[in-house]
Formats: sequence, C-alpha cells, structure tokens
Amino acid sequence: MTANVATTCTDPVILDQWHPLLPLDEITTDQPNTAVLLGEQLSYRLDANGDPVVWLTADADATPLPILVEYLYVWTCLGSPPDRLFAIPEFSEPDRRNVHAGTIGVHVSAPRAVENFLDMGHFPFVHTDVLGAEPHTEVVEYDVHIDPDTNDVWATECVFYQPRAATTSTEGQMSDYLYRVPHPFCVILYKTTPLDKDRMDVIALFCRPTAQDRIEAHMFLSLLDPDNTDAAIRKFQQTIFGQDKPILENQHPKLLPLDSRAETPIRADKVAIAYRRWLSDLGVTYGVIPVSPTSASVTS
Repeated sequence: MTANVATTCTDPVILDQWHPLLPLDEITTDQPNTAVLLGEQLSYRLDANGDPVVWLTADADATPLPILVEYLYVWTCLGSPPDRLFAIPEFSEPDRRNVHAGTIGVHVSAPRAVENFLDMGHFPFVHTDVLGAEPHTEVVEYDVHIDPDTNDVWATECVFYQPRAATTSTEGQMSDYLYRVPHPFCVILYKTTPLDKDRMDVIALFCRPTAQDRIEAHMFLSLLDPDNTDAAIRKFQQTIFGQDKPILENQHPKLLPLDSRAETPIRADKVAIAYRRWLSDLGVTYGVIPVSPTSASVTS
C-alpha cells in the first residue's frame, strides 16, 4: 500500500499548517543545511541578525517561507498558515523545565504516530514496569470531546496505574491523564506530576512528516522537575519512545485508515476513533487512507 504513495503533498489542509522543522538550537550557522518536509527539501540557516530563515531548496530566489519560533522549535509552512500556533501556556511558567528530548525518525505516517501516543492500552505490554505493568491492564471509561472554541480533540478523566510515571517518581502511582490533539500531526499529554498534586507535567509529540509514511518525531517536555539533569530527562523519554518505534514501524498499513470499519475498535480506542473522525471532518488526505465515497454513503 505505502510503496506507491505520493512523495509530495497536495493536501491543502496540511499545506496550510505550521510544521515543526527542527529545534532552534540546532541552527547554529549561516551556512545552509537541509531538511525534508512533506516531500519537499527545505534549506535553513541563520541570517545576519542571528534569526532563522527557511526556504525551498529548489527556489532559485530563496524566497523565505513563513516561520514561527515556538516551544523551542522553528515551525514553517508551505502554504498559508494561521496567525498563531496552538497555545501551551505551561511553557511560560518560570519553574518548569522545557526540554527538547530528541528527534527520532520513524517509518510510519504522522497520524499513526499520534494515534499510538493516544493509546493507554499498550502501556503494560510495551512500557512494562515503567508506564504500566500487569495485572493493571484495564483502561477505565474516559470522556472524549471536541473543544467548541479551539476545535481541539480532548480525552479527559483518563486514569492508569504506572510503576514509574516520570523521572521524579519514587514509587508507583495512579496517573491522571489528559490528552489533547490541537493539530493533525501534533499531540499533547498532561499527566500527574509526583511533585505537585495540583499541576501536571506536559509531554508532547510534534511530528514533521518527511513523506506520507515517514516522520521525524520531535519530543517536547515541560516538566516540574528541579533535580534531574536534562540528559536524564532525555534518556527517560528516549527509552520510552524507543520502545514505541518498532511497534509503530510494524503497523500495516502505515497510513491511517479513517474508515471506522477498517480496523476493529475496542472501548479503549474511544479517543482514537474521535481523532480519525476529526481528521476526516477536517478533510485531511495526507498520511491517511480517506473514507471512500461508497463507505461514507453506507455509514451516513
């Protein structure tokens, strides 16, 4: 299925999104470097003022693309972007550790990666003795809704037992989770922090699709963690994502089917079902297998 997918993006919904190119601190020179976004090779460098600039490599005039610098990353757009990016107000709280935990290439579509991030059911089996453990395998009932003001997908009232929920953990805990999807290829998790019962750590996955079935996954953290080093925080998060990577790369098809009948859902998949429906309602066609007109007429 994915061997013949188009290499460049023609999906206007995705072309008009902000996409995370790379961490700002990785642009260190005025000599151009390159990265791939949506099948297009981009060049980037620092200008004379030390600010990042990005352009299509094939553009002889090197016309700058729009950029934003938000949440430690340089974001760019190949179309007409919105005025601003989704808000993460925790980023500005002075006692938080904002950390880029690493970028990992994965042979899977961005929507598949987002859906995996939303899945609590795999914790005991993939992240054993860290994010989950048998016999604590039940995903209890939780709520899903679409925010009427921002159009973000939310999963709330999520609870799961975790032997080591964070680098600050000293014992197992029942972790409260909130999941938020504010962007087709970006997902944010808010979870109980062991250090403050009234606040939450923030863990996000910002996917840069290099092709329909390949991504560079940026891991962003905004944590209440005064003691651990950035290196320790990165190692913990990279270990978790390293366990997910082979699972993701063995997904078939690599593009995410949006037809609810294409893959058998269970109760724990409620937020994944909502995410697929949300992508379909947005009109996303890149990185997914859209609902066919025949299927749509059958389910309507």
